[in-house]
Amino acid sequence: MKKFLMGMMIMLVALVMGACDKIAVLNPKGPVAKTQADTIIFSMLMMLGVLLVVYILYIVILYKYRASKLPKDYEPPHEEGSKTLEIIWTVIPIIIVAVLSVVTVKTTNAVETVPKGHENDKPLVIYASSSNWKWHFSYPEQGIETVNYVNIPTNRNVEFRLYSFGPITSFWIPQLGGQKYAMSDMVTKLNFVASNEGSYIGKNSNFNGKGFAGMEFEVLAMNNKDFNGWVKDVKGTAPALTETEFNKLLKIEHLGRKTYSSTHLGFRPAPEGVNAGHQHGSMKDSSDHHDMDNMEGMK
Repeated sequence: MKKFLMGMMIMLVALVMGACDKIAVLNPKGPVAKTQADTIIFSMLMMLGVLLVVYILYIVILYKYRASKLPKDYEPPHEEGSKTLEIIWTVIPIIIVAVLSVVTVKTTNAVETVPKGHENDKPLVIYASSSNWKWHFSYPEQGIETVNYVNIPTNRNVEFRLYSFGPITSFWIPQLGGQKYAMSDMVTKLNFVASNEGSYIGKNSNFNGKGFAGMEFEVLAMNNKDFNGWVKDVKGTAPALTETEFNKLLKIEHLGRKTYSSTHLGFRPAPEGVNAGHQHGSMKDSSDHHDMDNMEGMK
């Protein structure tokens, strides 16, 4: 029986590990996502270990204390409680919770900082802002902006600065790292490093209305040479982003990809520094208008 249960346990673990490549969050392509995936797998193995012990004890107890052909007047012997057993089944859960707590705290601290090995790198800053059911990506250093897709170089820390032009959204690229909220009156930061070139899916993981399911974007990780070439091409061929054009973009609910050779940060600054809180530059009135539009969409 023990050999059978152990075999079932090994098969279950093998199935879980085999499915990892098909589950984005368990198929990391960067150090932040790798840390989180390792923590998830460790927690799963801990839980599987607990289940194995519980099922073994369950079967043993059923077998040992099963009904037998005894006289109707049989009375089982009186047994006192075991202090040793009580201590064991109290201490073990405490140890399990303590181990998971330590691992979770260490992982949280690790993913909230710049990825290890990139502490002294100059980060690529990208402002990622949401409006209705689309994403705007502003590159202040490069002076360009994209809608619903973002290109990044590999092996370089990318600092996403997140905010919203409407309801709260959640920025998430499963294969690069965990999610963080984007809000209208403040900027939150998220650091990623893409270790491998490739195309990854990003999404909004916070429900914000009828267009939530389609609020996805592509993240294309490329080598530094290709990234610089792409930036140069955008600067030379894409139109500039005007305030009038940007206002139109904010009103549109669903939109394909767009590329511009300038950003909206000059006339609609992000809610940080002097523009933080409710003093969001000159956009307050229009922002309130878009908030109402989005709330209508959620009804």
